[in-house]
Amino acid sequence: MRFVRRWRGGEERLLWSRDGTLVMRLARHLPKARIVELDDSGWCVLGGEELSGELVTALAPAAIFGLAEVDPLEPSSVRHIAALGRAVAASGNDRGLGVQETPELATRRLLDYFFTLRGDHQVAFQPIVDLRTMRAHEWECLFRPQMPLLPQSISGVVDAAVVGRRPVDFDLFVVNATLERISEILTSGVLAFAMTFAINVLPASLLASHFEAGLLSDRIRKAGLSPRQVVIECTEQQAIGDVARLKRRVQALRRQGFGFAVDDAGAGYASFNLIAALEPSIIKIDRQIVSRIGNRDGEARKALVEAFVGFSGRIGAQLVAEGIETRRDLAALRQCGVDFGQGFLLGRPASLPAQPRRIRTAPSIRVIDTPAWDSPLPVVAGSSR
Repeated sequence: MRFVRRWRGGEERLLWSRDGTLVMRLARHLPKARIVELDDSGWCVLGGEELSGELVTALAPAAIFGLAEVDPLEPSSVRHIAALGRAVAASGNDRGLGVQETPELATRRLLDYFFTLRGDHQVAFQPIVDLRTMRAHEWECLFRPQMPLLPQSISGVVDAAVVGRRPVDFDLFVVNATLERISEILTSGVLAFAMTFAINVLPASLLASHFEAGLLSDRIRKAGLSPRQVVIECTEQQAIGDVARLKRRVQALRRQGFGFAVDDAGAGYASFNLIAALEPSIIKIDRQIVSRIGNRDGEARKALVEAFVGFSGRIGAQLVAEGIETRRDLAALRQCGVDFGQGFLLGRPASLPAQPRRIRTAPSIRVIDTPAWDSPLPVVAGSSR
């Protein structure tokens, strides 16, 4: 049984056991409880105050189990894993999962849980829009973790992969799952034309043998794509020590036909010097620079974006503005000469690649500085929308 909603009934408790009979009895007795199967490591049951030791003993007197309270004061990213550790310890079966209450093991367990749920995660597609034609230019593949026991954003899992020193394992997992989803869509015949996809990869992974240009090309072709239909989008999570080696890897990818994008330009480590060294085909401006650029106090942001426009032109790169959410910001970015854009105003992530929303930009239309929540129009066979 899968679940995605968190318990909303006051005190939350977590039970761990390997006894499937106990878990099924609890499921019948507590229909609102949430149950997660931990691969070959037993089950977790989450519920309220009615999930008690007395109830468990009454339902299965001989069952081995552990019960712990979920501490609401602990960080949301670790509270359920920490409770799981306490429950396993309380069961007297500490070897069952090897979970202890340390940040290192909590991170390890988070990653193990993430990798276990291979068939549950989702991939969404958000259009990157040509701001001249207002048509989709390519689609960014956005990986969406589905972790019922431990709800996480993708950034939380990425951080765990970096801290846990498993960025390559993480990227291999995500890239393979993304390509499988793209292959499913392509073979289903619902799309009317060839498409280009942007796939996110950490810099550390590009330095690993698994992401050597030839091997990655083979993996892409097996999914039914050409390397020219794929943009490798790189976001830094920490400083890169060997920029020269990374540059050689990027050049090898470019020779195979891949596009290469540097994400979050203007934030963190994505500096002009690094961009100049890697010579990307695409530069993506960080959403913090884009947000409110059309407001009266947006002149500094405009100046920075104009600098990126000039810089990208000098190195022959396309420029993408991320996080466009208002018509006012869209108008300002077009005036600055930005080539492409991405954001909720243009199109939300969807389960299938979709064309952007129709944005009315005629001068007579009154500009309303509010986010747009309309769903994008799907791209289906026989349709030009």
